[in-house]
Amino acid sequence: MHGTVARLLQEKGEVVWTIAPNASVYEALNLMADKEVGALVVMDAGIPIGIMSERDYARKVILLKRASGETRVDEIMTREMWPVDRSQSAIDCMTLMTEHRRRHLPVIEDGRLVGLISIGDVVHAVISEQEFFIKQLENYICS
Repeated sequence: MHGTVARLLQEKGEVVWTIAPNASVYEALNLMADKEVGALVVMDAGIPIGIMSERDYARKVILLKRASGETRVDEIMTREMWPVDRSQSAIDCMTLMTEHRRRHLPVIEDGRLVGLISIGDVVHAVISEQEFFIKQLENYICS
């Protein structure tokens, strides 16, 4: 289980903050600020249809001089998602994020959203795993 999505979710928790596609970007930003997260999963009738991130806001609202209160989440969200499951490794997630230039991956289990993995979560897991292996090697060499 070491280095898997299951382990990441165990450490960070499975709470995923979501928003409706017809909510305003302003509402989404308020929720992100309140929950101290950088992205929300956009849900329509219980199905994830996209992710809205601070990056989407910066590039599709601020730079285009749109109004946050008048722009809907579904107008700026990223629709292409790369879902993962609990059995996948942190390295698998890092590969997906790098290849597809994504900072967030939804975790889907039995068709249900059960988590959201960020690039920060993945980097932390990979570093922790490397530190663990280094300590094991040091113990082996010194014994």
